[in-house]
Amino acid sequence: MKISFSTLACPDWTIVQAIAIASSSKYDGIELRFVENEDSLWKLPAFRAPELASTVRQLKDEGLVISCVDTSCRFHFPDPQERQRWIEEGIRMADLAAALEAPGIRVFGDTIQPGADRESTRKWIAESIHHLAEKSGGIGVWLETHGDFAGAIETASILRVANHPKAAVIWDPANCYLESKEAPRDGAELLRASIRHMHFKDLRIERDKWTPVLTGEGNFPLHDVQAALQQIRYQGFVSFEWEKKWHPEIPDATVALPHFARWWRKNGER
Repeated sequence: MKISFSTLACPDWTIVQAIAIASSSKYDGIELRFVENEDSLWKLPAFRAPELASTVRQLKDEGLVISCVDTSCRFHFPDPQERQRWIEEGIRMADLAAALEAPGIRVFGDTIQPGADRESTRKWIAESIHHLAEKSGGIGVWLETHGDFAGAIETASILRVANHPKAAVIWDPANCYLESKEAPRDGAELLRASIRHMHFKDLRIERDKWTPVLTGEGNFPLHDVQAALQQIRYQGFVSFEWEKKWHPEIPDATVALPHFARWWRKNGER
């Protein structure tokens, strides 16, 4: 397994800064989420011609790849025009992923909206993923286990309805545990053939509250996650998700990113 980190850890950094810490901390790749506080990355000069070629060259010079390009696309909206707007955003991000030689983009389901029901929402999500995958130019469309559809059973159901070879899963076992109390082994076993990427993070869970903590300092069952990955013989990226964007009080990326890389080299593949 190789390691990357999500730029959710350093949302205001430039791609040059992200490349520098990835290289110095001996990561294999970077998962793009926010760069310079922008999530529609195709808008940034670093990801548009002529600077895009320089960005790709810098990554290659450091032996790094883009493990995934994360979008903010959510397909739970009852309004078909709103879903179409997000499909179009996904197409732009898939074009960027192709230019960066990344294998997939991340999308969400995500949350049953007021006045909607689970069955209809599931159908909207699945149809949107299918339409996006048809137009993604061969780039994978990876649904993160998140929100009201975080559990493996729900995620697998959406993929069945989406019915597209490029539709797959980003497995986030912490999301599954928090949202549906799903044990890592259960989720990994059910989704195993569909998992293309995964998020790894530690948490301190106290009753109904949870806090992101440096890897190895929480009480989330990380070793169960590792065992589940071994059980399914996972060979993709393990991507460290440090949610500094949503939790500004937690330690800086300059602390958390090297810490995870060191922890993984010591504890990662047992």
